[in-house]
Amino acid sequence: MGYGFKIMVEGDYACFTRPELKVERVSYDVPTPGALEGLLKSIYWKPAIRYVIDKIIVFEEIDFANVRRNEVKNKVPFNAVRNQMNGKGGDPCIYTSESRSQRAAMVLRNVKYGVEFHFELTGLKNAEEPDGENKHYSIIKRRLEKGQWFRTPCLGCSEFPVKRIELVDEFDENLISSKILALGDVDLGYMSYRVEFEDKGIPVNGDWENPKFSDRAVTVYYRPHMVNGVIDVKKYREELRC
Repeated sequence: MGYGFKIMVEGDYACFTRPELKVERVSYDVPTPGALEGLLKSIYWKPAIRYVIDKIIVFEEIDFANVRRNEVKNKVPFNAVRNQMNGKGGDPCIYTSESRSQRAAMVLRNVKYGVEFHFELTGLKNAEEPDGENKHYSIIKRRLEKGQWFRTPCLGCSEFPVKRIELVDEFDENLISSKILALGDVDLGYMSYRVEFEDKGIPVNGDWENPKFSDRAVTVYYRPHMVNGVIDVKKYREELRC
């Protein structure tokens, strides 16, 4: 059994990047379940639970804006970081004056979503924990009510933080924009559902005290419809494709 919640999420900007257009970023029209799972993990996460998105409601008109941002072209080399940690020297830094690149991005603005989700126990690490579901439910509920998080929740990119998260009992679908309602039934095409890692969340070295995880992953896709602003994720995830 999963414990369910409903939340309202608002932000000034959002970018749920299409993987085929990630150099000059272009956002999907609506959030991906994977992006919303990441948002929830910023509020509370343990290896013992996984979040499952059941429904997304788009309340505001889908409005795009073209912005230009400064980004860096390189990543910090892993070996440089490891050598620094082991006291062998190295320079694990990126100097933005030497690596800066200006890129365009097509992002969403003035977004407002209703998100219905639940969590499930994964059976990892503390599967034998008594009253595990009740404990996690209480923690998530308390943190949502008090607006607590350990990492700023964002809407696709860290530059676009969430402006408001509110726990609600029910969604008021009368507040859905008339322009969204006028669209009727919209086939959103194939969208990224989430990124699934090969290790399934289990340390490849079998050591939870000093875990090492695999970075090998695949993107899973689904093809949802938005009907009068409502995306029934639960219905369409039955047809997931790699």
